[in-house]
Amino acid sequence: MQKNSKIYVAGHRGLVGSAIVKNLESKGYTNIVKKTHKELDLTDPKAVKEFFEKEKPEYVILAAAKVGGIVANNTYRADFIYENLAIQNNVIHQSYIQKVKKLLFLGSTCIYPKKAPQPMKEDCLLTSELEYTNEPYAIAKIAGIKMCESYNLQYGTNFISVMPTNLYGPNDNFDLETSHVLPALIRKIYLAKLLNEEKYDEVIKDLDVKNLSQAKEYLSKFGVDEKKVEIWGTGKPRREFLYSEDMADACVFLLENRDFKDTFEKNSKEIKNTHINIGTGVDISIKELAELIKKIIGFTGELYFNTNRPDGTILKLTDPSKLHNLGWKHKVQLEDGIKTIYNWYLKEKRFF
Repeated sequence: MQKNSKIYVAGHRGLVGSAIVKNLESKGYTNIVKKTHKELDLTDPKAVKEFFEKEKPEYVILAAAKVGGIVANNTYRADFIYENLAIQNNVIHQSYIQKVKKLLFLGSTCIYPKKAPQPMKEDCLLTSELEYTNEPYAIAKIAGIKMCESYNLQYGTNFISVMPTNLYGPNDNFDLETSHVLPALIRKIYLAKLLNEEKYDEVIKDLDVKNLSQAKEYLSKFGVDEKKVEIWGTGKPRREFLYSEDMADACVFLLENRDFKDTFEKNSKEIKNTHINIGTGVDISIKELAELIKKIIGFTGELYFNTNRPDGTILKLTDPSKLHNLGWKHKVQLEDGIKTIYNWYLKEKRFF
């Protein structure tokens, strides 16, 4: 890519997209196209077609998606499969039509089977059934991978798919109803700490409610009070977490240095599983994660694990050796990353 190449980042305000934009700008890229959802509805094929015809981006980063945690994924199943398929279909197809030089499609490691061998290599895709709670989202992302592969093989496009592990970082979603586990734990434990310290005005301000009674009633739905924080499941599941700015650096590295032809063995009879894991290869239990966040925030109450709630997949660790072999490895360690994102949250108090 040239520093003045026109680069369209779909989903530029989210956790993933904002980190990628920041990385691109830090490296001197000056022609980045950004559109909010109000400006461009990516589920609308006509609007996407008109946008691509007008802008003609040279490079596309598809970071726009409907995302959420275990509750949102399991509750809004139709929304997750419909909206993600629509976004992918429109952006990937128009990238082909308008002869985009390279597209980077971002998915998630939830594409892998529930009982995938650990750590998960790219070639375990589609080898057995998915985790039920996020099956619609996972199927949409698998379709995106296969769409990129198929367009590359049939039309000679240069579309690369990357599957980041669990991400956290600036511009994360801290909404208690839809957030992923790490930001949800940070906000729940932080609010419990404020209640414990009787800093009620800060609780009311954080939740944007009228009074303390409303705040306590709302937080009770999530098992949060001044003495304890409820966490779904046993705490035994292990998860891998990658700082979003590390993920962005990996994405820009691949855009600058690697092509679709680098994602598979040259003598392969069947070209498949060309996607690339982006992860650390290191995991932590949810209980250990919660204890770490509790220590960083300074909450003195209890953590209560509600075993009547589902755990989700017990083990979910990526094998990032393919990415390592392509020339990139993560830099930010988990405790340092949590401290950084907690301080960001305290400063910004923005929920997406």
